[in-house]
Amino acid sequence: MLFGRRDKPDLAERVRVFFWPRRGWVRSSRYVLKRVLRLSGSPHAIALGVGAGVFASFTPFIGFHFILAGLIAWLIGGNLLASALGTFVGNPLTFPFIWASTYGIGNWILGVNAHAALEIDLEPGLLEGSFVTLLPIMKPMFVSGIPLGIFVALMFYFPVRAGIDIYQQRRRDQLRASVDGNGQGMEF
Repeated sequence: MLFGRRDKPDLAERVRVFFWPRRGWVRSSRYVLKRVLRLSGSPHAIALGVGAGVFASFTPFIGFHFILAGLIAWLIGGNLLASALGTFVGNPLTFPFIWASTYGIGNWILGVNAHAALEIDLEPGLLEGSFVTLLPIMKPMFVSGIPLGIFVALMFYFPVRAGIDIYQQRRRDQLRASVDGNGQGMEF
């Protein structure tokens, strides 16, 4: 197979890479940032897409974040690829904080004692009626995931829009500087 690995990673290596990328989180974050900056489209549409992805990461629908982010971006006129990149806010390092905050704030909004709510026995009937069994956990996460997701999405929207605006303006200035007055490219 072209571009395939000679040594297939074992389960332990795949789990390690899931939690810690081969090149590290800093490099992976820079890559995602550069991908967002280089997207074509208006700064508003790209920032809306990133916001939709960030919002989707705060919902308890694990496994559907890409689909949900794409659907939200499409509905609000955001960039679909930017929405997929925005879901990287939800990753193995941030999910414990997201889940703990949405669960705690959701129980507070619903007026439920969080310690009493944690005493749910998930063992019996988890495979038979898993949604009904998980509903006491997912309900507070969904209730607080919406306002918390909107808040964090707005926290991402404005800096992303400003950054893309600056990047695109610099790019236009560089292209303008490389073209002489006749519209011809400069010869080297």
